[in-house]
Amino acid sequence: MNQVQVHSLFTDFDIDLFKAGKHFKLYEKLGAHLMEVNGVKGVYFAVWAPAARSVSVVGDFNYWIQGEHLLNVRWDGSGIWEGFIPGVDKGTTYKYKIQSNNNGIITEKADPFALYCEHPPQTASVIWDLDYKWKDKKWMDSRKDKNGLDKPYSVYEVHLGSWRRNSEGKFLTYLELADQLVAYVKETGFTHVEFMPVMEFPYDPSWGYQLVGYFAPTSRFGKPQDFMVLVDKLHQAGIGVILDWVPSHFPEDAHGLGFFDGSNLYEHPDRRKGFHPDWKSLVFNYGRNEVRSFLISNAIFWLQQYHVDGLRVDAVASMLYLDYSRKDGEWEPNIYGGRENLDTISFLKDFNEAVYTNFPDVQTIAEESTSFPMVSRPTFLGGLGFGMKWMMGWMHDTLQYFKKEPVYRRFHQNDLTFSMTYAFTENFMLPLSHDEVVYGKHSILGRMPGDEWQRFANLRLLYGYMFTHPGGKLLFQGAEFGQSAEWNFEGSLDWHLLQYGYHDGIKKCITDLNALYKNYPAMYEKQFHVDGFEWINYSDAENAVLSYVRKGNNEKENIIVVCNFTPVVRTNYRIGLTTKGKLTEIFNSDKVEYGGSGVANSKAIKIDKTPWNWKDYSAEITLPPLGVVAFSIS
Repeated sequence: MNQVQVHSLFTDFDIDLFKAGKHFKLYEKLGAHLMEVNGVKGVYFAVWAPAARSVSVVGDFNYWIQGEHLLNVRWDGSGIWEGFIPGVDKGTTYKYKIQSNNNGIITEKADPFALYCEHPPQTASVIWDLDYKWKDKKWMDSRKDKNGLDKPYSVYEVHLGSWRRNSEGKFLTYLELADQLVAYVKETGFTHVEFMPVMEFPYDPSWGYQLVGYFAPTSRFGKPQDFMVLVDKLHQAGIGVILDWVPSHFPEDAHGLGFFDGSNLYEHPDRRKGFHPDWKSLVFNYGRNEVRSFLISNAIFWLQQYHVDGLRVDAVASMLYLDYSRKDGEWEPNIYGGRENLDTISFLKDFNEAVYTNFPDVQTIAEESTSFPMVSRPTFLGGLGFGMKWMMGWMHDTLQYFKKEPVYRRFHQNDLTFSMTYAFTENFMLPLSHDEVVYGKHSILGRMPGDEWQRFANLRLLYGYMFTHPGGKLLFQGAEFGQSAEWNFEGSLDWHLLQYGYHDGIKKCITDLNALYKNYPAMYEKQFHVDGFEWINYSDAENAVLSYVRKGNNEKENIIVVCNFTPVVRTNYRIGLTTKGKLTEIFNSDKVEYGGSGVANSKAIKIDKTPWNWKDYSAEITLPPLGVVAFSIS
């Protein structure tokens, strides 16, 4: 006898929205929900499986026997199976056993909307709730004043499994991270933390980018409420939280979304669009309305239920182009004969519109490596609607430049200046991410040429240039203290390096750069606008020197920045200026406490009436070796 009672959380309007691809809170309906029906406690289950002949809930409570608890299919053609099972409680493990109309194929699947999952390699879903009393009201109420594009955006990218481990080499829990990570990020001054995917994933070497539990924080580090504590504590410390979000692909694991009900339900049925050759994974069918509802609901879920402040969308380029990583004959043009995936473009616009309509004080950030136009422009102007886009060109050109011995840099000045020719075509974030410190690329420090002193001086120079360049900033864990080795996801960062002066100096330098970025409005108020930047001199290639002005809303608060990309100290170096007054040094990457040589402009420098660099005024400054200096004007 079937022990499932007829019950539904769906209204006709819900179904209409779901079918139209416009239901953005599906997690309130689909999945497993603890509730009481007619005075009896239990769980309401609902799952989308339109190709199913029958759907059973199997789990601890029925010894995983198929057919004991059969869900009821809805009459409206939605493909949703649902029902209430009395007596099932929080903490119970379960899956869906689905018998397909497709040749009687039987699949056993984790719940796509599960709030909690077993610890991998176990694969069952776990009945759970999201009950939690948040303590971050102050942050949430004022988030619009801290999370906008005219505010500092300095991001610390973290892989939870390898940031730090305990004395036994085991993962830190969410609760341990809520103490140790929060204190560290606050100390170093980053404005935001970006977590590489926290959603449940089966395979550690994927770093979390192959998801099976889109609505569940991974159980590797604790329970859902424990992750809420981590977010809460970050907010209480004034730190924003960005999550990596992966709507681009998903693995073929037997318990995952692939071939869910014996049909290509979530993935595109055409392998030219539905299979990713690089990652050997499946690609969502962005043209299917129900899939769009699933994905956008997932984005809204993390923003709503976990108070997340931003979503960095992974691998957008792979979504946008039909021929991405495909050879001739392996892809089919769109209806206009082009290579753009029109379904993806439409989906991303819907996603961004939904996010910003519901949460106008968050940011979406695209990891997009091509010249696709208007990624971070509003949809009403024809853009994709993202808040920001990673500046991959800047990252590539800059790292290539810094690998060169200083004696050759005068021949490659264009590698650095080129970024300003397109810096304001998008709202760019400058990323030195995890992708740059794996697969034989070396650490960021490992790219730097010269002896030990020069390598660390180059690294401080790189960071100084990065933090004074227009745009948001992102550093991967370990870069802030000069991690020597490539990133190893299976271990901890090399925290012991901080006992050495050069490494501790890098950390102090980053801390002060974060302070410079946050404390001087000219560094952030117009960081995405052409009015926020002006060259003083970009053509002094012979000396490998760049000089420029960062501007905010108040002209009197402009910041002058000069970078010396050689180890030659340059005294009496003249720069052109537009106003009289005095220059006061406010940052110098060559400070002794950073591990530098201490060459500085210790006194205020008078600006005189000598025309220079096509400007009416000028001043003579001292440039430290392999250093960057910043000045205020008074």
